[in-house]
Amino acid sequence: MVANPAVVEATRGKQVESSHRGAGCVVDADGRVVMVFGDAERAVYPRSAIKALQALPLLESGAADRFGLSDKEIALACASHSGGEEHVATARAMLASAGRDERVLECGVHWPLGEDEARALARSGRTPNALHNNCSGKHAGFICLACATGVEPKGYVAPDHPVQREVAAAIAGVTGTRLSEDRRGVDGCAIPTYAVPLAALARGFARLGTGEGLSPSRRKAAARIRAAVAAYPLTVAGKGRFDTEVMSLLGARAFTKSGAEGVFCAALPEAGLGVAVKADDGAGRAAQVMAAALIRRFGGFDDETAARLEPFVSPRIMNWNGAEVGRLRPAGPLA
Repeated sequence: MVANPAVVEATRGKQVESSHRGAGCVVDADGRVVMVFGDAERAVYPRSAIKALQALPLLESGAADRFGLSDKEIALACASHSGGEEHVATARAMLASAGRDERVLECGVHWPLGEDEARALARSGRTPNALHNNCSGKHAGFICLACATGVEPKGYVAPDHPVQREVAAAIAGVTGTRLSEDRRGVDGCAIPTYAVPLAALARGFARLGTGEGLSPSRRKAAARIRAAVAAYPLTVAGKGRFDTEVMSLLGARAFTKSGAEGVFCAALPEAGLGVAVKADDGAGRAAQVMAAALIRRFGGFDDETAARLEPFVSPRIMNWNGAEVGRLRPAGPLA
């Protein structure tokens, strides 16, 4: 197997201190490749990068309308949130709309992803519950889907549960990939995760961003999701985090979503393109630089907007005194 190229470098002073290898693909909704580097046909676990695809059945089934979910709640269903009080309250409201509470969540418990949010919770003397899990909005959406369709939510994380069958079918349909049991793993929040080639993920995000190649009901669901995340970027992640900051800058012109282990996907609706990248070593910092470089290159932005993306394309490396000591930067085919 040919090694993927070095695509991100970390500098210190005038030297390259370390580098990250990776692969990626930019395609349109028909699967036409605009750019590819590394092995984009290798199947990878997309993890949280495809939460918007996992949320499609919530909209298509009518569950979101039945329970009157707001745009903020739809955005949270697509989120890897920081665990702040507003995130928690929104997840709790989603569950309440279906007549449930946090006891039905099967995502597990962890401290808030956001450092400020975790410190605030600790100062309050409380400990986290499942609502603080960064995936609680997605899971609340699964529970709403189950309740709206008359299915018992218990065990909704299992691959043979009707909810997960619907979710898997949506992922397969949008990406054009057959999801097989031999490519199935278990995500950090306990639901199934299926390995999908980067090229197929990019095609799926191009379709999510444009509606092309989707049924009328799925096209409408995709449009509602795009509108929701554009309206509430802070809900999708949190203050200071890549997805929130980039979508706050670009609005409806881009939907970005990070995933664990160095996976990143993005939709560029105006350009009609989807982006998917994977850092070989699982480094999130590398995936973000890769994604930012591709978003800037292919987004069709004016010079001012492109310049405002520079801090994401080449973020500064700071020491503990707050002084800049180096930068991350695109390399190889992304330079």
